Amino acid sequence: MAAKSDGAPVSLRNEIPPECPSRSDPGPPHLRPSEHRYSLPDCCWTLCALLVFFSDGASDLWLAADYYLRSDYWCFALTLVFVIVPSVVVQVLSFRWFAYDFTETVDSGTAAAAVVAASGAEESDFGIKDSGERGAGRTAAAGVLPGPGTGGGARGCCRVFMWLFQGIIHIFQLAQVWRYVHTLYLGVQSRWHGDPERRHYYWRMMFESADISMLRLLESFLKSAPQLVLQLSIMVQASQVLPLQGLSASASLMSLAWMISSYQKVLRDSRDDKLPMTYKAVIVQILWHLFTIGARTLAFALFASMFQLYFGIFIVAHWCIMTFWIIQGETDFCMSKWEEIIYNMMVGIVYVFCWFSVREGRTRCRMLIYSLTVFVENVALTTAWYLYCPHSSEFYAVIMVCVVASSYALGTFFMFVYYCLLHPDGSVSGWGYIVEKEVPVESLASPASSLPPDLVSSPPRTLQRTKGSDREQGPGVDGDVFQVRPPRGAQAPLPNLKPRTEGPVIRIDLPRKKYPAWDAHFIDRRLRKTILVLESAAPVTPRIQYRCLGTPKEVTEYETTV
Repeated sequence: MAAKSDGAPVSLRNEIPPECPSRSDPGPPHLRPSEHRYSLPDCCWTLCALLVFFSDGASDLWLAADYYLRSDYWCFALTLVFVIVPSVVVQVLSFRWFAYDFTETVDSGTAAAAVVAASGAEESDFGIKDSGERGAGRTAAAGVLPGPGTGGGARGCCRVFMWLFQGIIHIFQLAQVWRYVHTLYLGVQSRWHGDPERRHYYWRMMFESADISMLRLLESFLKSAPQLVLQLSIMVQASQVLPLQGLSASASLMSLAWMISSYQKVLRDSRDDKLPMTYKAVIVQILWHLFTIGARTLAFALFASMFQLYFGIFIVAHWCIMTFWIIQGETDFCMSKWEEIIYNMMVGIVYVFCWFSVREGRTRCRMLIYSLTVFVENVALTTAWYLYCPHSSEFYAVIMVCVVASSYALGTFFMFVYYCLLHPDGSVSGWGYIVEKEVPVESLASPASSLPPDLVSSPPRTLQRTKGSDREQGPGVDGDVFQVRPPRGAQAPLPNLKPRTEGPVIRIDLPRKKYPAWDAHFIDRRLRKTILVLESAAPVTPRIQYRCLGTPKEVTEYETTV
């Protein structure tokens, strides 16, 4: 249907994407998000996130005003810069997303998907391939979906009002607040409505949750992290803690820990190949990051209070090394090469302060290397301050060193509690995850006994598709020659779960991104449009199928969609 993103011609394997081999179902049915409903804890979690956002921003602005009233203009300027600049960056990105989502022209791929969904075909397919312009594909079906502005004067006035409303919201730096409120609204609507409206609202809520998680994580490490280091440095230099300084530093630290944990929870909730995090696990993860980031930033502040130039050199060097390490690991988060590089640079900023998983698989070695590096850096920075500060012989210096050490030790303790007791995939042996994806795809059980992993359904996922030939095939007829046991800790396949085969299928000519990356239909807004149009037009939930590089036999047997 279209060329690949790099402009190269589509090969036979890519042109006919095979249906992926099966693997064990990731978890018991009561944990699958297709049956998950918006609950009171979800609502409370969003309200608490709003409280964290307001407390962080308000405390920083209040502190900046206090510096101005005290005629401390240098601290006032630095504090205000770390508030305004990151906020403007986030608002620009948020408004860009809104402009794309609210555009009047619906591309041909979305129109074709809507036509397929509205046709009421029992087994209709719609293929989407990645194009060179990230959102422009060939016309897959005749007909044009009417734009949102073609419904008359009233609809046009509503569109103008929405543009003005969103412009005012973003000018006043309240995009995050609006997205949190919108997430609450969509969640409540999904709770009050029945199928299929519930599924549609739940899709939109998951998309909005993904957006606000990415925006707030970016804002936290552009604003809260440097703000925390700045205020701690001022307090260490002055050898006193003003109430507003302590409030601002505490709010920034809580914002950092909260957003890292919240991001991980939303990411896991969006994936059908990972079990969701419980709120108990999220709280323990918040404590883990709260104490480790606290120790890290305090060590930064102690060193920066004595060696400002060397501290800047150290931060830049650490960021460059971490960014190179991440790029060398060949992450797969974004839809283009340059977006991936920018993303890796942003993750390098995160790695200055805390651990952040960016690759699938066993994280024992990578996490051990990072933890030892951070531990050695914290010890070196704190020791240098202790030796050269004028209070090195006083009780004050000893207290600071003990606070850094005890905070890091507490954070490490909560990290072990999370991985050993509360990790969604079960207890962890040797810091390595026990997950079903460790086993090669080609070596797992036959399609008759398990479900393919690269078929995503709504909301945001449900049981996978099985071809007719697979359903009629018995367990001993032309089956797999070798049967491999699932890894220790893996869930056994559920034989009573029957995949759904009716309704439209959105076939995406991209391999499915591996955890901890987002699925393409969460970060590619063109695919979001397609899903939402199908969700609102189709009588049944559309299914999303990614390309899977299977065996040549599977390629020749796979049905072609034109």
